[in-house]
Amino acid sequence: MASMERKHEICSPFIPRRNALLKTSAEIISEARQSLRVQSTQRPFTPRDGHRQLFGKSSVRAIHDNRPPSTFSLHAQNFDAPDSRPGSGIRLSPLDHKPKFPVLCDAEDAFKAFPKPPADPLEVKKGLAGARARLLRAGSLTTLPPIERHTDERLNPGPGQKQLSAKQLHKTEHTKVHRGPHKPGPRRTASESRIIQPGVDSGVRPTNCSTGGRTELGNGDNTTSTEEDAESLMWNDTIGPLLQQLETVAAGSSEGLVDRLCDLCDGLHGTLAEADMLGRRCKRRSGILRTLFRLIDLNSAQLNLHIAKLCLALFVSGNNLLNICKLIFQISRSESNDILFQNNSIIDSLLGVLSNADVSTSGEALLYCVGTLKFLSGNSSILRLLLDKNCIGVARKLLQRLHTVEETHFTISGHILVQLTATLRNLADHPDSRPLFVSFSILSELCLVLHHHGKDQDICTNISRIYSKLSSYSECRLALAQTPDCYRLFLELLSKHHQKQDLVVRLLFTLGNLTAKSNDARQQLFQCEGCMDTLLQLYYTYQRRDALPHTPSQAGGLSPRKKHPAPSMSTQEEDDVLVKLVRVLANMCIHPAVGPALATNTACIQLLMETLELRSVQESEELLVNVAATINNLSFYQEENSAIKLSQLTIAKLMLKLVLSSSMDAMLEATRVYGNLSQSKDVRDFIMHNKVHQFVVTLLDSKNTEMCFSACGVLTNLALDPPSRVSLSLEGAAANLVDCLRDFGPGDWQLAGQVCQALWNLICRDSEKLLDTKERESLLEVLTIYLDGEEALKCIENEDMKDFHRACWELEFLPVAQKLLKTLQPSDLTA
Repeated sequence: MASMERKHEICSPFIPRRNALLKTSAEIISEARQSLRVQSTQRPFTPRDGHRQLFGKSSVRAIHDNRPPSTFSLHAQNFDAPDSRPGSGIRLSPLDHKPKFPVLCDAEDAFKAFPKPPADPLEVKKGLAGARARLLRAGSLTTLPPIERHTDERLNPGPGQKQLSAKQLHKTEHTKVHRGPHKPGPRRTASESRIIQPGVDSGVRPTNCSTGGRTELGNGDNTTSTEEDAESLMWNDTIGPLLQQLETVAAGSSEGLVDRLCDLCDGLHGTLAEADMLGRRCKRRSGILRTLFRLIDLNSAQLNLHIAKLCLALFVSGNNLLNICKLIFQISRSESNDILFQNNSIIDSLLGVLSNADVSTSGEALLYCVGTLKFLSGNSSILRLLLDKNCIGVARKLLQRLHTVEETHFTISGHILVQLTATLRNLADHPDSRPLFVSFSILSELCLVLHHHGKDQDICTNISRIYSKLSSYSECRLALAQTPDCYRLFLELLSKHHQKQDLVVRLLFTLGNLTAKSNDARQQLFQCEGCMDTLLQLYYTYQRRDALPHTPSQAGGLSPRKKHPAPSMSTQEEDDVLVKLVRVLANMCIHPAVGPALATNTACIQLLMETLELRSVQESEELLVNVAATINNLSFYQEENSAIKLSQLTIAKLMLKLVLSSSMDAMLEATRVYGNLSQSKDVRDFIMHNKVHQFVVTLLDSKNTEMCFSACGVLTNLALDPPSRVSLSLEGAAANLVDCLRDFGPGDWQLAGQVCQALWNLICRDSEKLLDTKERESLLEVLTIYLDGEEALKCIENEDMKDFHRACWELEFLPVAQKLLKTLQPSDLTA
């Protein structure tokens, strides 16, 4: 009786020891190897758009007619005439003073009187014509002549205005004053001050009289300041000639025209910067802009980028800002133009627009600006440039501004976010971007975007692509896991967009990454309201049932009213979703509280079994491997109401197709499942009856340590039954186990210990009967050598690894090897 009790104690089945009171590092590693396993899978492939456009063919906006266009034509006539003065941002109060006694306009001196229109319209027309002629002679508005015929009226002065060249401007009294030493002269009236200082940017329509004392700056000061003198001098000596030269060169057709115009634009830009006349500080900026706008009709991408850069530096706004952004966008649509952006600082200007433009007033301009960056970020060289220029930091500020956009601008905000998230998706490809995504809290900001735009499939898909890329890295996983309610948010999106496969597969992949290494993530996800309902509904939706012999309601165990209609897609797309979904389940059940709950979830187990039944290894290898790994994890929970335990014979039958396949991964996972299920006598009998044991014995020759380890587990359990020992010995199990011990023992003491356990169960004090003399002597020789610790560990040179191997040798191998050696030795030696 004591002998029988001792045998039962030693001949234990192949089950994990999860309840040890004190665990060493070796034991922890051993348990990780022997029991629950995290599943891995490939990241979903992110396709590149074949053509550069705002919204790709897969975009839901592609079917909408009101989406912003990707193609358009731009000419000089599309640009508006700039304001006459730089906007101060301050609204001036109206003047209280009103003239009480209007003075008739003196025909001899139009600057000394206020106008009083005659009663007769004919006299009005005649009087205005004469006065206008004298005014134009005294100080005319200068407008550079157009390059081409089709100039828009908006670029020209109003009706009745006469266009004079820059050369004619030098003949005016205003020019003469500044060419010599400045001498104080008599004070001019307000009318004189306004008309006598015309500029190409004034936009003032000349009249025969002036009606107020407001100057160019609108402050009532009639004197010319020192700054105005300096600007006038700079204009006459440098800027004016540069503009004239631009017009002259543009009118020609010489070779190298574009390069020369680009150089002139750069020279103009540098001159304005040195004179501190960029932005809206230059009071004649409208003249500069008119000249630049006309050059756009030359239709040169290289020149237009220089023009755009200078226009943005002059702080164009409104329609002009929109058209400049459209112009840059149009250039960026061609990949051949990427080199132009690398050799031009226009990217800095674009980032400046993103930092400062207001969504409510310049939303469409922002859209095309970000669309340009989306295209450019697809170029690896420019991608590095964008990171160096703090594009991610600028993107974060724009994201924060878009969070607070009013409802009236929600649509354009969504369009901008599509482009911005696509740009961030491209930036996430670069390894140097990951610390920036974390430090700028981009992952959390994107979660907030999902909260606000959860109905927008384009935005959600782009963000899911970012998450699927970055969640493969530990620092990004941690940042995302620390975002409040991210798990609940993902589940809501999975339920809301269940038919959008590319979105679903990436969110599931992200959840699989989050639950791969974190027990907290597994528990938080499982505890979210409706978690399992959402996941199982998705499972049911993407499960193919073409060859299913029974009804869907019986197979899925789900209520018919909750089932989603199956989306139309390829087999590969369906499998890709299920691979990621099953991986989430496999990772979740590693948690000691989640695992038992999943093991008792009948609907979940039935869906897994259904997949094994429906799919073949040839077409769905990765999916079946993941399903087998999930069942293997769940089979470690031996609760009485475990659905795995209740269906273990059915599962054992379904595993046959994996064991007999040509896939090593499928064979390995199926063998692991048999290692757990063979704790049951019914499963062991099934294995022996269907001759699965023969295949398991041959796996010992695979030269794969993991395969040998799993096969040893199955043989350990099968050898518990006396009838099975003889059958195993006839198949050469003992000889193969001895060879496995000799080949792998010194490098894997966990495997060596499992081999000894299988041999111990197989021999069970009948070594003379079940081992021939040669096998017995060979085993004794190997055990004698391996039981000498110094001899066994001498091949390990790395000191850190030597400590680990020694721990495994002492805990996993030594106890069972000593017992096995004692059984093999003759009785007279053991007395």
